[in-house]
Amino acid sequence: MTRNKILRKIRDKIRSSRRIVITSHLRPDGDSICTSLALERMFRLLGKKAEIINNDPLPLPFSQMPEAGRIRIGQIPPQGFDLAVLLECASVARSGQTNIDGYFKINIDHHHSNDSYADINWVDPSASAVGEMVFDLAEELKIKWTPEIAGHLYCAIVSDTGCFQFSNTTAKALEVSSRLIKLGARPIKITEFLFNTNPAEKIKLLGQVLSTLKMNDSGDIATITMFKSFLDALRLKEIDTEDITTLARSIKNVEMVLFFKEIDPQTFRISLRSKGRSNAAAVAEHFGGGGHVHAAGFTAHGPYDRLIEEIPKQVEGLLKKKKFFPRQAKGLPDPRT
Repeated sequence: MTRNKILRKIRDKIRSSRRIVITSHLRPDGDSICTSLALERMFRLLGKKAEIINNDPLPLPFSQMPEAGRIRIGQIPPQGFDLAVLLECASVARSGQTNIDGYFKINIDHHHSNDSYADINWVDPSASAVGEMVFDLAEELKIKWTPEIAGHLYCAIVSDTGCFQFSNTTAKALEVSSRLIKLGARPIKITEFLFNTNPAEKIKLLGQVLSTLKMNDSGDIATITMFKSFLDALRLKEIDTEDITTLARSIKNVEMVLFFKEIDPQTFRISLRSKGRSNAAAVAEHFGGGGHVHAAGFTAHGPYDRLIEEIPKQVEGLLKKKKFFPRQAKGLPDPRT
């Protein structure tokens, strides 16, 4: 089905629905959070009853947003809505929601590893963010733009592209961002909020995490670790750690960073961030996870001392295989040339 046909189907379903619930993936990020807020405002402008319900709480700095109170934490009830919109969820399980099997579902995602489980699936791996995709949806719905909606979508794109530093920064991402600024988004205020409102505790955490830095012998794989004890000592819970990974990835010649995050005893969420020739998504899929070419993740179980030795060695072996080069994206140069 073509993109335009999918957009029309989504438009028609939204117009015919009265009560719409929006949810996103476990451990929500800036893209899913801000896009959810934009969608909720858009649906209300269309005269719909709209709610945002996420399974997990918001990380800093997003929990400090005045609009954070519009996002309810918990489970979507099994009845009460005509439509559920899922953002960046590769599967229903990725949302953490257990009561939505009976709902008509729209799946909006920009990760290529998606199960296409919904009644309408709009999956576009060439998009920089779901915020960019929802900009197109807003145009299809002929929404009356407000500075608030434009600001949320701009924030979503800036957050997911690392302020236009990451490999998902495309010409369209910049074009849409320019349009959003003309529609009322305030780039300086949003950048200040995203990148210059860290609590002192987070800077202390950054130092502790970077002190765990390890490099492989060839210098192209870096590992860093965040133990639960680090968070507990600083009284931190949910926090955005993308900038910590970005610092490790900035090391010269590093092609992939493995960020071990302790979730429970002997359970680690491993975030992968890559650059150049290395395909983080393919590596993550090998371990049962998924994501983007240059941003992905998976979960590993076992003693830390064993995992921190074995997994980087396995990744090093995988990166020597051709299939772990990035897939060429439409409109982007082949990074192998």
